[in-house]
Amino acid sequence: MMIKGGAVYIMTNKHHTVFYTGVTSDLNSRVFEHQTKLYPNSFTAKYNINKLVYYEGFHSIEEAIDREKQVKKYRREKKIALIESINPQWNDLYETLD
Repeated sequence: MMIKGGAVYIMTNKHHTVFYTGVTSDLNSRVFEHQTKLYPNSFTAKYNINKLVYYEGFHSIEEAIDREKQVKKYRREKKIALIESINPQWNDLYETLD
């Protein structure tokens, strides 16, 4: 699935203890940056967050940013429900991106 405008995504670490919610116009590249720890001092690098467990595509980056703000406010339980609504096995969805 090619995402033209923007995407909101949630990543986690191996044991699903820490979540990171982000927004990007290029999901493939952004997830790759997290996985390869391109920014070694970043939150995701520090907590070994390298598994894409949720994403949502939008027609515009503005819509994606609005949605990201919404999701960031969610409590942990609500984020888990969101992830499990599309990814009940908690698979790494990076492999499914085009």
